[in-house]
Amino acid sequence: MKRYLYLMHRWLGIALGLFVLAWVVSGVVMLFVGYPKLTPAEHLARLAPLDAGCCIAPGAALVASGDPRTPLSLRLTGAGGSPRYLLDYGDGPLLAVDARSGRRIERIGPAEALASARQFTQGAEVRLLDQVEEDAWTRNHALARERPLYRVQADDAERHLLYVSSHSGLVVRDASAHERAWNLLGAWLHWLYPLREVMPKAAWSPLLVYGALLGAALVLLGMLIGLLRWRFTGRYRNGSHSPYPAGASRVHHVGGLLVGVVLLVWLVSGMLSMEPWGLFEKRSSIDAAALRQAPLNAEALDADLASSLARFRAAGFEAVELQWHMLGDQPYLVGLDARGETRILPAASAGPAQEHLERAVLERQVREAWPEQSLHFEWLEQEDFHYYARSEPSLYSHLPRRLPLLRVRFDDPAATWLHIDPYSGAVIEQLDQRRRAVRWAFKLLHSWDWLPLLQRPLLRDGLLLA
Repeated sequence: MKRYLYLMHRWLGIALGLFVLAWVVSGVVMLFVGYPKLTPAEHLARLAPLDAGCCIAPGAALVASGDPRTPLSLRLTGAGGSPRYLLDYGDGPLLAVDARSGRRIERIGPAEALASARQFTQGAEVRLLDQVEEDAWTRNHALARERPLYRVQADDAERHLLYVSSHSGLVVRDASAHERAWNLLGAWLHWLYPLREVMPKAAWSPLLVYGALLGAALVLLGMLIGLLRWRFTGRYRNGSHSPYPAGASRVHHVGGLLVGVVLLVWLVSGMLSMEPWGLFEKRSSIDAAALRQAPLNAEALDADLASSLARFRAAGFEAVELQWHMLGDQPYLVGLDARGETRILPAASAGPAQEHLERAVLERQVREAWPEQSLHFEWLEQEDFHYYARSEPSLYSHLPRRLPLLRVRFDDPAATWLHIDPYSGAVIEQLDQRRRAVRWAFKLLHSWDWLPLLQRPLLRDGLLLA
């Protein structure tokens, strides 16, 4: 029996040793250089303040879109120095309307893509490379609505490679030369993207899942063999509990016993991050869209844009982007400035701009949205196990984690939670029991996202490297 264990461990090691080593080395790189992404802060920092006389009214933009559906939200932003409205219908690409002419933008051309890239780089020379569906730096599903993408090379100090949406004209991804170089040893290697580029897409996810499972079997076998060969009560002739007196064999034996558990946990938790076999599929029947109790139609958007901008300026706030959405049966307007700060005001009344909604107002809207549900309200004043910010290299560093936050707990079979941002009135996250399990299975066990360590990044990095 032992002989078969040794043979299995040996041949699995020959077959998978380099893969496991690649996962470990690339994971270390990802601690310090994350996969390229464009954060909201980077987007907003490139925008100029909105001019009160620049644009048609939001209701007129809705009519100009020519789409009979009701959008979930409406956004006024800039691309290539030109303001435009972006209508979000929840599925499919954003629909764009030129905010000056009121013309629906059917297609973003190369010249417009270059103008957006030039604005983003603040005047650097740019050149169009090509148009792609995806490449090594745009694998994320989050970009699915933006494809195909214009790929633009910028001649700035960081040699940014920019990706411009062919639907909205916005820069949706930037990757500096530094990020691209390190990611060849980091995320690109960690997620086996070299194989994804030469194999059917449908085979890539199973490859990661079953490759990690085989790697875990390799480690588990090694630990079992290591324990079988370790003499707990006696010693070998060399005077040691290990049959190997020195050299690489002893390092492999003792080192494997010491780090085997950690490596096993990393491999299994990394495999679980792929969410195989529907293990973490959402089971909640709560529809977060119920918080929008009225349509965002032309009537709801019947507000003077100049007056709205004046109300923001009266609060000492210079908006570079505006977002309209419904909360309950009322339209609200959220302004964002170049620093990423926000203010909110009721779009249908003359009230002043506020930093965030009053707690009583937000709680009332939630109760009215789910009158039959037993609800528990919890206001977070500090980060906790399920709500916390991540540093720049993380995949999740672009997600805003502002405080306070309203957590709504439902007494439904899936034990649903909603996280509602009082700065915008929007549901930013929905978690049921299965989605919260991901927090344990991946974010804690794989990334070591534990608040005492996240608050001490040098200690966390040191432990992970050790």
